[in-house]
Amino acid sequence: MIKKAERIEKLPVYLFAQIDKAKREAIAKGVDIIDFGVGDPDLPTPNHIIEALYKAAQDPKNHRYPTYEGMLKFREAVASWYKKRFHIELNPEREVLTLIGAKEGIGHIPLAFINEGDIALIPDPGYPVYRAGVTFAGGIPHTMPLLKENNFLPDLDKIDRKIAKKAKLMFINYPNNPISAVADKDFFKKVVEFAKENNVIVCHDATYSELGYDGYQPHSFLEVEGAKEVGIEFHSLSKTYNMTGWRIGMACGNSDILAGLGSIKTNIDSGVFGAIQYAGIEALTGPQDCIAQNVATYKERRNILVNGLNKLGWDVPLPKVAFYVWIPVPEKYTSAKLCETLLEKCGIVMTPGNGFGKSGEGYIRAALTVDKSRIEEAIKRIGSLKF
Repeated sequence: MIKKAERIEKLPVYLFAQIDKAKREAIAKGVDIIDFGVGDPDLPTPNHIIEALYKAAQDPKNHRYPTYEGMLKFREAVASWYKKRFHIELNPEREVLTLIGAKEGIGHIPLAFINEGDIALIPDPGYPVYRAGVTFAGGIPHTMPLLKENNFLPDLDKIDRKIAKKAKLMFINYPNNPISAVADKDFFKKVVEFAKENNVIVCHDATYSELGYDGYQPHSFLEVEGAKEVGIEFHSLSKTYNMTGWRIGMACGNSDILAGLGSIKTNIDSGVFGAIQYAGIEALTGPQDCIAQNVATYKERRNILVNGLNKLGWDVPLPKVAFYVWIPVPEKYTSAKLCETLLEKCGIVMTPGNGFGKSGEGYIRAALTVDKSRIEEAIKRIGSLKF
């Protein structure tokens, strides 16, 4: 019998793998599925980015191994984008690291700083990779509940002082997945103070920073004074430019922390395909109207879903950011039971909130990566049920 490593046994089945399995089984039965499950943009990558890839892919120089830290031109483009968007100065040589998507960097950063038995603070509910990365490194994930009464921000004052002093890493994520919650600069200032007091490395996941509605512009953690002394920020081209399959992202901030992550990467991967980095440069420096178009599309979908559910008697708040709707579950259901009912009775795939952590119980998540006509159809199907 082949026995898996203990680190694998400690992990739950990856949430979205479970959802994909249930979806495939329903499709095999002939069910017309409307999929609000995984947050994968259905909008295409803009043509000018594709054209940049095509041109670069024809250059034999890009067929060889890329540099481990990413080509300097791409890192300069990242630094320029950060300065224009957030007014943050970054040294592209030391304060920007190219990633094979933000997920890769998030999963690997604990290997650089977590020893066996060390504690890492993770949000609950939260992106599953925070927990997985810590577990793979032999660390102990300590959850920070994100609760409605605290605007879905972790209450840093409620973290046990002994835990705080033992913690090596802290993951935070705003705009938030799965909740679509937001954080202001005052919260980030508290995080910096907490990190300095407890000698904690802050890892901020800012993947959804460019999806803000009704004039709202999310902040970068690095905008706050002292942030670069204690942490880094993960970002990605996936959601901003509809490039999830391309696998390119970046980590920015403290040079020593990035050097630690870079050491892991040089031993595990060989960097991002050069042609994709050139496409990334085009994305960051070329026309940016695609972002406004994305936001307009997701906003229309958001309004159709939220208004439609509320007309059916649900109580769903209107998110200010990201392309997720965090939906409170009607009283007689659990998160899992409601998702099961929606799939079996309506052919609708949504994600149970408790799949992101126990504090997600009582909610389900819907990704707005579905055409508006299908959202309207979903509302009709849900309206045929008694909740």
